[in-house]
Amino acid sequence: MFSFENLKVYRDSLQFAKDVYRLTKKFPKDEIFGLTSQLRRAASSVVLNIAEGSGLTKSEFKNFLRRARGSVYECIPILEIALDTKYISEEVYRRLYDRCNALARSISALISKIK
Repeated sequence: MFSFENLKVYRDSLQFAKDVYRLTKKFPKDEIFGLTSQLRRAASSVVLNIAEGSGLTKSEFKNFLRRARGSVYECIPILEIALDTKYISEEVYRRLYDRCNALARSISALISKIK
């Protein structure tokens, strides 16, 4: 088992990415290179940066965590567009928004914890 697999923020971000992939399967096919692709890349970037950075120095890991947090932030306007275009409901938007908020807080806490 790799050390990053023990991190709750890793497991939460992995589940978030999986849920985004399932959700975007329902997006219109003409969005495959638009919102679908962008949301999938942003969501997967969160977990990928956590995993990749974990094997580096503490300073480098913090930088990768900042990138992961930035990818969480990137999901918000994409979700807003998906809501405005009626690709997702208000309920789904709120649920994913809250998960993004929780992920961003968890990543920030981990950044602060690393000395």
